[in-house]
Amino acid sequence: MLRRMLVYGQKLLDLRRMTGQLQDARLEPRIPTQRIARGGLVMLLSRLGSFNALAQTRASGFWQKWLEGRMPSADTMGRVCQGITDVSPVRSGIKEMYCRLKRLKALEPPGHGLMLAVFDGHEMHATQRQCCQGCLKRTLKTRHGERVEYYHRLVTMVLVGRNVCYELDAEPVQAGEDEVAAALRLFDRVVQAYPRAFDVVAGDGLYARADVLNHIKSRGKDVIAVLKDEQRILLQDAQSLWPGMSPTVYESNSVRHECWDLEGFKTWPQCHHPIRVVRSQETRTIKRQLDKQPQTQQADWVWVTTLSRMRASTKAMVQLGHARWTIENQSYNELVNRWAANHVYRHHPVAILFLWLMLQLAVNLFAAFYRRNLKPAIRKRYDTLQIAQFIKAELYGFPPGDYHPP
Repeated sequence: MLRRMLVYGQKLLDLRRMTGQLQDARLEPRIPTQRIARGGLVMLLSRLGSFNALAQTRASGFWQKWLEGRMPSADTMGRVCQGITDVSPVRSGIKEMYCRLKRLKALEPPGHGLMLAVFDGHEMHATQRQCCQGCLKRTLKTRHGERVEYYHRLVTMVLVGRNVCYELDAEPVQAGEDEVAAALRLFDRVVQAYPRAFDVVAGDGLYARADVLNHIKSRGKDVIAVLKDEQRILLQDAQSLWPGMSPTVYESNSVRHECWDLEGFKTWPQCHHPIRVVRSQETRTIKRQLDKQPQTQQADWVWVTTLSRMRASTKAMVQLGHARWTIENQSYNELVNRWAANHVYRHHPVAILFLWLMLQLAVNLFAAFYRRNLKPAIRKRYDTLQIAQFIKAELYGFPPGDYHPP
């Protein structure tokens, strides 16, 4: 299964060419950088979780022909990863895969026709014992006094379509800046690389700011963000108008929605565009696991957006607002719990960013392989976790000389 995936990846994007473009800071390297990158890619595809686990497979006959040489040690892998001088070939590989999948009609928009790009911050590492030049710092109050904690945080952006979540890019949060600054820097790079990939950008309540809406709207994209601070004047203005309106009521997936949709707000004078506020009061009935008795649950959601009613109906707005959770449920949750994304392979800012981008590439390749290359009968019988175990087992199972590379 591993060999088959690499053959598919070689056709989808030239993996050998992409890894061959990577360089590190060594002046006269004895081990080529592409060998490190290819080994790291297989480590991530196999979900081994660490360089030491990867080193335990050095006896496999797989490595001699895939790497065109011996597998480097775990220390060498980490040292070279932290010396990578430019990660743009990995970003170019992610873009090349996107272009190929787009031509193959594998990235289709939802029923309302709007492709959504979602960004959100993620804290992947925190410790009080180790610090590197890229660490962020915060002071914690404990029973033993104040302690300084070092951590790494990055912002990622994913593309959300019809039953698809595609990893686009990531940007680390630098010292002295907030998450929004890193997100806007990430957005500028993504919108330049993928100018027609998405129509709307979504974020949580942190991005419900006039400067964010102005910046994204100036690049030709619309914005939708959660509005949840009771002290916000915009929310208070909308709350004063809802009692005099009749809500739009509809049912979707056994959930009853009562929606209030107002546009034309100019509460934020610093915002250059009219603002629209959409509220969805949702009611659903579930069965409690303990006694199997029905229980009614209610949720109240409010979003602020630059989308007009002509571009997105009330129902489409609610769908776009809830699609923001894709980055939590299908991206971060999947990466952390099944791909060991929070493991720090090498505590260095360059290595952390490089391996995170390689992980995004691996996740996209695995998803495309599972959905596009495996037959429906295989997908019906084996889920993604079982296929991942087959990939790992194949890596351990190659006898010497029994592998033919793509």
